[in-house]
Amino acid sequence: MTVLVRDLRPDVPADVEAFARVRHLALPFILWTPAGVLHHLLHTHPDARSRSLVAEEDGETIGTAQVGLVHDSPEPGQAYLNVYVHPERLRRGAGGLLVRTAEEYLAAEGATRLFAWVLDEPGNRAFAERHGYERRRSAYFLRLDLANGTLPPPPSPPAGVELRTAADYADDPRPLFALDAETMADEPGDVDVEFTDYEAWLAETWRHPLLDHGLTTVAVVDGRPVAFSSAFTDGRGRYSTAMTGTARAYRGRGLARLVKTASLHRARAAGYTEAFTGNDTDNAPMLAVNKRLGYEICGTEVRYVRELG
Repeated sequence: MTVLVRDLRPDVPADVEAFARVRHLALPFILWTPAGVLHHLLHTHPDARSRSLVAEEDGETIGTAQVGLVHDSPEPGQAYLNVYVHPERLRRGAGGLLVRTAEEYLAAEGATRLFAWVLDEPGNRAFAERHGYERRRSAYFLRLDLANGTLPPPPSPPAGVELRTAADYADDPRPLFALDAETMADEPGDVDVEFTDYEAWLAETWRHPLLDHGLTTVAVVDGRPVAFSSAFTDGRGRYSTAMTGTARAYRGRGLARLVKTASLHRARAAGYTEAFTGNDTDNAPMLAVNKRLGYEICGTEVRYVRELG
């Protein structure tokens, strides 16, 4: 049995579907669809030098990788590679071959520091450490049973606060871009980014096929968006919060809980039965919000880094 690594073929629907299927089996806490995989491959900023790789054994896709440069970091040389193998096709060499292929490519593109997310399980951690990666911070995956769980009642907006959706900004989403950029700057992370490219945000985020503009909820004060909770859906009953954030001047007023609760109620009314989100393990404010909403931890991942000599 020979394992080979190649690029994902965006013009072959079965190839894209197999990539999404392996990702779903290996990482079921994130929404993976062929449309989402294809969007990432085709619409990530060109400066990221992004590639999606497939490990194949006898014509079967058994492993996947998404790799690229963090092009919007002020510090050059930052890069990422995230490798996931079909859980029933482990120990066949696919993971190691994907890592070597990704590292060689990224090094040739000028990468000097590589970041990877790894599920917090003994075999996965040992694999990363064997390949020279060192453990850093961690993050939780959280799940909420929308069909059978009990949501807190939607809170009434405070005086002067209006609830809208992203769909209300279809003609001009720039105010949402400004809010997203401000909140992303304060997210826990390993790499600083300068989130200033509006056209890239439109292509990668606003036009993402899984972003649900009708469920993405926004708190507005004096006509300005000040808090939001962005919702991704897969059309199969699964909903995911991609980001919840509040402008710095409006934090501490319960607006993050307000927009997220309102979005979840809308999602349940629309027929979604399962909700996912994720938080850095040190992000106590959002963990508290999610606990009050009924989310439970369903998985943990660890950030690993390798310095290239």
